[in-house]
Amino acid sequence: MPLARTLAPLIDLVFPPRCPLCGAGLSAQTGLCAACWSELVIPGEPACALCQRPLGDTVAAGAVCAPCMAEPPRHDGIAAGTLYNQASRRLVLAFKHGQRIALAPMMARLMAARLDAVGLDAAGPDWLVVPVPLHRWRLWRRGFNQAALLGREIARARGATLAVDMLERRKATPALGGLGRKARARALSGAIGINRKRAGQLRGARVVLVDDVLTSGATSAACVAALKRAGAERVVVACFARVLDEALPTA
Repeated sequence: MPLARTLAPLIDLVFPPRCPLCGAGLSAQTGLCAACWSELVIPGEPACALCQRPLGDTVAAGAVCAPCMAEPPRHDGIAAGTLYNQASRRLVLAFKHGQRIALAPMMARLMAARLDAVGLDAAGPDWLVVPVPLHRWRLWRRGFNQAALLGREIARARGATLAVDMLERRKATPALGGLGRKARARALSGAIGINRKRAGQLRGARVVLVDDVLTSGATSAACVAALKRAGAERVVVACFARVLDEALPTA
């Protein structure tokens, strides 16, 4: 019996399970209460055939969304565990800035469940799980890379190979929120590269690129470009929360 399972009753006695969002009592240390689960928005079908952006109910299967028609993506699909709303935002903030790293398994489960939508129903050790990198100064300040923690759980769940240091953030970049497209491109120019010691693994590889939040997609696009230049055959993006305000249900 695993040690964690053996110690679980003692841990529950000392630290009674609580919902990380509202504090309600739970029966186990993982997950949310029923009310908070209901606040999360899980993307579904129908969706864009290229980026899995949720589309209207009347759209035919295989349809492509307007952004992908205007500029076809270099990635091979996006697996988002949730759409970004107040509930998912609070989880991300608790995880990334509140040091609640124990949330990683639950968040990764939601992400892994969506991988089938982008063709990873048979993922295995030949798939590489690659986290979006942090610059070393930010990593030292935070103490961990949230994408790497999520990637570790996804690799474990899918039996894939974790390549935690495949990508490097070679220069510090400012927050991209609020920047225009050209400004984001300038900020990311030369920022993402391949670890030369790992580059040989990418020839013909299939990759799951992992991050916690997908906003404009500029960072993930820079990562996808670097991976494909190095020889990756296929790159899908997995995130916990995807910012798509127009896809959220109206109140």
